[in-house]
Amino acid sequence: MAQVAVVQPKSMTRPKVWSEEVEEAYRFQLAGYRDAIEYKQVHKTDHVDRWPHNGYVKKLVRRDGCFYYYNKTRECPDKEIHKTKMYSY
Repeated sequence: MAQVAVVQPKSMTRPKVWSEEVEEAYRFQLAGYRDAIEYKQVHKTDHVDRWPHNGYVKKLVRRDGCFYYYNKTRECPDKEIHKTKMYSY
């Protein structure tokens, strides 16, 4: 059985201002994942449900099998921006 290479981040930073990248990371971290890369590794899929008009994440499967559903608009409040982790590979 072949081992799948698990990609680990090289560094982590915390954002100071909101951006679409911060929104993306916030949604994955709310569901219990580091980012889209870890989500795709855990679920062995390339598909992530997204809103068609802006590309924001629409739905994620949590680690316990339940679902997180997200709004079409920004979800990350200003007070949570500095808690979000941005990973570099």
